[in-house]
Amino acid sequence: MAGTRGHTQLLLASTLYGAATLAAAIDAGALPAADRRILVVSNNSSVPETSERLDQAPGFGALRGRFDQVVSWNEAISPMHPSDWSPGSDDIPLWQRYFRLLWALGDDSLDLVVESLQVAPALSFAQVFLGSPITVYADGLMSYGPTRNKLGLLVDTRIDRLLHLDLVPGLEPLLLTEFGVPSQVVPSEDFTKVLGEVAEAAADAGGDDLDALPRDAALLLGQYLSALGILTAEEEEELHLSMVRGAVALGHRQIVFKPHPTAPAHWTEPLTAEAARLGAELTVLDTPVLAEVVYQKCRPALVAGCFSTALLTASVLYGIPVARTGTRLLLDRLAPYQNSNRMPVTIVHATLPDLADAAAVRAWSPPSPERVAAELTPLLHTVGYCMQSQAHPRLRDEAVAWLGANLSAETWPYFKRRRLTSLGLPGAVPARLAFVPRNRTVRRVARRARALKKAALG
Repeated sequence: MAGTRGHTQLLLASTLYGAATLAAAIDAGALPAADRRILVVSNNSSVPETSERLDQAPGFGALRGRFDQVVSWNEAISPMHPSDWSPGSDDIPLWQRYFRLLWALGDDSLDLVVESLQVAPALSFAQVFLGSPITVYADGLMSYGPTRNKLGLLVDTRIDRLLHLDLVPGLEPLLLTEFGVPSQVVPSEDFTKVLGEVAEAAADAGGDDLDALPRDAALLLGQYLSALGILTAEEEEELHLSMVRGAVALGHRQIVFKPHPTAPAHWTEPLTAEAARLGAELTVLDTPVLAEVVYQKCRPALVAGCFSTALLTASVLYGIPVARTGTRLLLDRLAPYQNSNRMPVTIVHATLPDLADAAAVRAWSPPSPERVAAELTPLLHTVGYCMQSQAHPRLRDEAVAWLGANLSAETWPYFKRRRLTSLGLPGAVPARLAFVPRNRTVRRVARRARALKKAALG
């Protein structure tokens, strides 16, 4: 009836993986009913104009029917970049009126479903639609870590719950728990069903590339960490080369490398050459499909990578053997300690075997939920407390107890002595030496000594 106020759900997604998570949540009845569901797609790449939107990706057609409409956040806020733009507080009513007109929302009541609420574009999206309830969904391992930024009173009080995939059975998310937000699992069977549909649609769209991939190969997942300033380009190349060597050492002669979508194309040339030198054949998968599509179409014999969420989906959802590489280096390089990638790296390092240890890779099996609860959860609570101690004071006693009983050469990579010192935790710099880094005279003398040494060597 004309004039009747409707109820619209706005679902924000920036990746095909996230859109698949939303589709699974809809299928599972994990989202409230709505008169309309509008998928708002955001392209957060550094130069959005040079990369395709998620609704243009192979396989998206299988998800399209879950939504009544698909709109672009980038087009709506152009020429601003989604990762940089946020509404001024005085302009929020004007922006909301603009979006209601642009997307024909009228005076509908709105539900927001967003990912990565701690940063733009999701935080900006929540600020624009002031007063609307918020459901947060997690499309990766970061949900097991603490909330990294303050959300503000006009946002954190509106969050109803956190939806997440059960990527580490037995482990509960820390994200948003400081606000008392309950978490809810999106059933794995619904997610794998959706991924099956995406795989079929992707095969139809880019079947030649997928059909050409060897079966039972080792699948290597590339990441673009040098773009984040975590590794140098040379270190990242060596990381990928170590994947090739590790796969060959395990007996694999067919290798598929899936590069990060934004990584330079020429990065794959040394990998092809190294594989050939070792007597293996490396195929580069240039089609931008989800790793899970490859799992279903080609059934790899091994999946190896650094700290990609796809490592956990391979193991937990598809029962494919997995291995990690480079995580110890990353635990050392991530800065500041609060870097939100720390929790995914910690989980992968703690639970998966090292690719360089062939015996460990062959013998590994996923930890049981009971073992995760007993061993992994206390470690992650301790790391989470060290990352965001002010948000999680309730975890301090657990962190003190764990550090007091478990700090060793094996567990030290998860922590920084300076961080433990600043929080007054076990493993801190001894009190009698704590003055040294803060003493200006000592620092000045040290700088002078270094300068004299450099002059003498020069």
